[in-house]
Amino acid sequence: MQFYLATSFIFPRSLRLRLFTLCFVATHLPLLAYLGWGFASGRIQLAEFVLLTMATVVGTGIALLGIGALLNPIHALAETLHRGESEAPALPEVGDVIHTLYAGVQRAAHATREQMDHLHQAAHEDPLTGIANRRGFLTHMEGLPEDRRRGCVAIIDIDYFKRVNDLKGHEEGDRVLAAFATRLSALVRRVDMVSRWGGEEFAIFFQDCIEDEASWSLARIASRMRSDPIGEVNDRPISFSAGICRWTGGDLDEALRRADDALYEAKQSGRDRVCRAAPILQEV
Repeated sequence: MQFYLATSFIFPRSLRLRLFTLCFVATHLPLLAYLGWGFASGRIQLAEFVLLTMATVVGTGIALLGIGALLNPIHALAETLHRGESEAPALPEVGDVIHTLYAGVQRAAHATREQMDHLHQAAHEDPLTGIANRRGFLTHMEGLPEDRRRGCVAIIDIDYFKRVNDLKGHEEGDRVLAAFATRLSALVRRVDMVSRWGGEEFAIFFQDCIEDEASWSLARIASRMRSDPIGEVNDRPISFSAGICRWTGGDLDEALRRADDALYEAKQSGRDRVCRAAPILQEV
């Protein structure tokens, strides 16, 4: 390391040229010694000097080509990592220091990618239900192309969920949350986005849907909850309330707020129902 740092002033941006310089100096030491001896003794021969000079230059070139070829795997790996590609070219098992370094960098890069994927998943996925969390939902919505930024957003709340925890324990509450997330994911389309909004609340983005279609989809899920309940509270199937709001690519926060207001209306109206956000009054 000290030698590497000490020679860093020689072509600091090119390791190949630095190696060439060191090889050139090292291979020309015999020539310089011969030159010094010849001048000191007066016995220097021009033909011998020219021949020895040419031989050392050729030897330096061969050394540089060999060193460059030996360093090619490291350069290939560095380029792969710089481009962000997942797989680097395979290197045959030879067991030398280049192979050891190459394999070590590959392992480190793979571990780093896995760690980054794990952190990204932890930041955007709800660990209990396996679906997206609030951040994952918002990230998905922000990443939608312009032609897909329309549909309906729904905020859904499991009715009387606190009673599940109080009467049957938090373990049963967790099971109900996971089962409800599975039920929602199974009964919406693939293009729709389901997420756990927080606590016992969930959010769905019904892509390219009008309010009638979103209401029908939620009504179908509610009917399935009654015919095939995921659990019961006080001998009644667990149900949900929901509020939906049309979204046409404008302020998403405003659409979510209005959907939440519609959810509150559904709760106040007796639960187990779907309410639509009130239309925005247009000023004359």
